[in-house]
Amino acid sequence: MSESFRATPPEQRWSGNNGGGSNFQGQGGSNQPEGDDATGDVGKALLVGILGGLVSAAGYMIYRRLPDEQKEALHNQVKSQVAQRINEIRSNFNI
Repeated sequence: MSESFRATPPEQRWSGNNGGGSNFQGQGGSNQPEGDDATGDVGKALLVGILGGLVSAAGYMIYRRLPDEQKEALHNQVKSQVAQRINEIRSNFNI
């Protein structure tokens, strides 16, 4: 049946299965228009971005207040972890 002759709105499901015809349920059987899923995903991404920014800002504020000895210790730990990771990747790719 063509959409132009349909008596119900396009976002509403077909009322029944008439002799082997398919039920129109949209993606995932949802009655919501596709735009709602996209805005929900954008909202979640925005929330994660804002939370990440807040956590990184708090970490930086804490880091700034550390004594120089602790900053140097952190630098050494990060350098050793990065060097270890690079060696692991090189060994995996036989570089």
